[in-house]
Amino acid sequence: MPSIVVLSGNPRAASRTTLVAEHLARAVADITPAPVRTVELADAGSRVLQHGDPSVAELREVVASAALLIVATPVYKGSYTGLLKAFLDGFGPTSLQGVAAVPVVVAASPAHLAIAGEFHLRPLLHEIGAQTPLGVLAVAEALAGEASERAALVDAWVGERRHLLGALRTGALA
Repeated sequence: MPSIVVLSGNPRAASRTTLVAEHLARAVADITPAPVRTVELADAGSRVLQHGDPSVAELREVVASAALLIVATPVYKGSYTGLLKAFLDGFGPTSLQGVAAVPVVVAASPAHLAIAGEFHLRPLLHEIGAQTPLGVLAVAEALAGEASERAALVDAWVGERRHLLGALRTGALA
């Protein structure tokens, strides 16, 4: 069964970044029923940097098998985290071919919200073969921690893409 995979590049487990991405995954699963799995790169830690680590290879297999991949990162110095970059660098140019991905960024700066996902993370996902037809979800850090605000923002974003998300059922979106 096709799945929705949340890939959190935050170096802290159970972060606001992960909360946003998991809320998005559940909202999508309400429209297109699918199991949801979260991959917390914080749990892998330095093993991400060890070439050939079997547990990291297994995480990459989970990511590559997703029907929808939600790639979430806090914005550090205007871009995604080094942990996320190191993990994604383990994929070849077509490794995520056929995978629809949603870049999710959480940032304190409005300027970073406007550019980090669109100009940094989205091109990286394209470089490894993923498609991003749903665009980027950018969330202000202040809203990411507040459950009701986070829910309202994510639910509105999903609502605007409801017709596209329905295409996930047929595989026509990727």
